[in-house]
Amino acid sequence: MAVAVQSQVVGPQALTTKKRYAGEVVFLYAYDVAYDMSRTPITSLLGQPVRALELDSDKRMPRHPFLFKPQTVTLPPVERIGPNGPIRLERTVKLLPVGAISITVRVPFAADRIEDLVVYHDLRFENASLTDEVRQLAEEIRHELAPYCIRPVSYLADEEAYTVFCVEAPLTNAEGMVISAESWLEAHRRQVASVLTQEDDIRHLSKQEAEESTGRYLSYYQNDVVVIDWDAALIVDERADFEETVYIMELANLQLAELEAYDRLLDEALERSYRDLTRRNRLRARMHVLHELREIRIDLARLSDELSNITKFFGDWHLARIYENIAARFHLADWHRTIDEKLKTLDGLYQLLKSDQMNRMMLMLEAAIVLLFIVDLILLFLGLKGP
Repeated sequence: MAVAVQSQVVGPQALTTKKRYAGEVVFLYAYDVAYDMSRTPITSLLGQPVRALELDSDKRMPRHPFLFKPQTVTLPPVERIGPNGPIRLERTVKLLPVGAISITVRVPFAADRIEDLVVYHDLRFENASLTDEVRQLAEEIRHELAPYCIRPVSYLADEEAYTVFCVEAPLTNAEGMVISAESWLEAHRRQVASVLTQEDDIRHLSKQEAEESTGRYLSYYQNDVVVIDWDAALIVDERADFEETVYIMELANLQLAELEAYDRLLDEALERSYRDLTRRNRLRARMHVLHELREIRIDLARLSDELSNITKFFGDWHLARIYENIAARFHLADWHRTIDEKLKTLDGLYQLLKSDQMNRMMLMLEAAIVLLFIVDLILLFLGLKGP
C-alpha cells in the first residue's frame, strides 16, 4: 500500500520574483504494516472510494505495455503552516498487496541556485516535522487496514525514506539560453552532488564524491535527465512526466522496506528455531520447528514472488532502466542474496530435521520388527514345550 501527499506553497516571493529553478521535492516513506494482505476487495479507505492508478508513459512505449497499477484513493486536501506560510497538502493513497504502505509528500519550490534545495532534506512545519506528520498518517491507515491484514505488525518500524528533487525543464544557462540537461549536469555536478548528499557547503565535497554521487544518470530526450543516488535522486523533465519516474522510485523504495522486513522475519525464525531445538523435550520441539519451517518456506516463496511482480516492467524500457539503476543503488540484489542464503539455511535445517525424523521412524520400525520376531520366537518355543 502506498500514500501520496502533494503540497503547494503560496508565498509573496513566489508571486513577485521569477526564480531560475522551479519544481517540487518529493519525499517517499515506506512502512511494513503486515505479513501479507488478504484478497478481499477494498472499496473505500479513510472515507474515500478506491480507484485504479492511472499513469501515462510515452518514452518508447509498445502497444501492450505491462506496469503494475495499484488501487488509489484521493483524500480531501488539508492545510499546514510551513516555513514560507500556508501549505496545501493533496493526499493520495496507493494500495499494494505486499503488506506495506508508502507515503509520498510533494512540496513545490522555486530557487535561484540548485544547491539551495539542500534545506528540503529535513522539512519542518510550524508544530511538527514532516516525518512526524507522515508517521501519524501511516498509523491511521494501518489501523483502518487492520481487517484486511494477515498477521499485522504490532507497531510501525522505522520508515525507509527517499527524497526526489524534480526540476522543471527546459533548463537555461546564466545568459538565459536553453541548454540540454546533460550539459547542465556536467556544469553543475558538484552542486547536484551537494543536494543529493545533503551537504550544505559544496567545498567540503571531494571531486571523487561528487562524481560517485552523480555517476548513475540516465537521459532520454535533450531536456531530461535522472540522477540516482543512495539517499536521494534528481529528476529534470517536463512536469507532466514527473509522476511515472517518481512512481518507479517509490516501488523500489517499497521493495527495499519489504526486503528488510523479510530479513527481520527470517532472523526471528532462525533464532526461534535454534532456541526450540535446545529445549529438553527435543522430540516435541523438533516436530514444532519442522512444522513452522515448512510454513515459513512456503509463505516466503509466495511473498517473494508477489514482491517481484510489482516491479516487472514489460514494455516501458526507459522506466525499466531507471528501476535497474535505483535497484543497484539500493543494493536490492544483495538483499535478495542475503535472504536467499537465510532461506537456504532454513531449508537445510528443515531437511536435517526431516532426515532425523525419518531416521527415528526407521529405527522405531526396525525395533518393532525385532520385537515382533522375538515375541514370535518366544511363542514358538512355548508351543514346543507345551503338553
